[in-house]
Amino acid sequence: MFCERILFDLDGVLVDSLPLIERILRDWAVRHGLNADDAVAKSHGRRDIDLIALIAPELDAAYEAGVIAGLEEHDFEGIRPIPGARELLDSLPPGSWGVVTSGTRRVARGRLAAAGLPEPAVLLAAEDFERGKPDPEGYLKGAAALGTPAGRCVVIEDARAGVEAALAAGMHCIGLGGGLGGLPEGALAGAVEDLTSIHVAALEQGLLLEVRRSR
Repeated sequence: MFCERILFDLDGVLVDSLPLIERILRDWAVRHGLNADDAVAKSHGRRDIDLIALIAPELDAAYEAGVIAGLEEHDFEGIRPIPGARELLDSLPPGSWGVVTSGTRRVARGRLAAAGLPEPAVLLAAEDFERGKPDPEGYLKGAAALGTPAGRCVVIEDARAGVEAALAAGMHCIGLGGGLGGLPEGALAGAVEDLTSIHVAALEQGLLLEVRRSR
């Protein structure tokens, strides 16, 4: 597979942060008398403000998202890189990749640092778009920031909302992990368990991706 740039989701793609996210979200849901399982199930790939508006429209979504972000900005317990993340990022030329995350910039920067991963020049976070995933706004802005047409970007995602955002942006998407069942046949350009199955060769014209399908 050939592309010019790669856009990564962050949580569950570059950093293993899902147990931490789930713990903080469950505690928040319980405090508000909400179904914690439902909150976790609907959170994947979504900004907190969008999740709260979806599951608890009676609450002040902006305020509550700020509460959750405040906790996440100071708690990095258990954060580690996804297998293969460091090696893959080290193989990419500077300026050839970026991150589009549904978390805040401070959370994203803290998690990258806690996982020992480099921070990209292009890091778009929740505060950078009006509409979160599955809307394509974030990925379209990521492609523009990298100076590349959307159709020449590949996205790596672990959440259905993120995959839908990438496809709506006109990008190819590689699915990571086991949470993407039920997508239409052919929706994904590849499906892998972790980043050790993705190898990149930097060419003068762009990036050549080798995806070793693991499922």
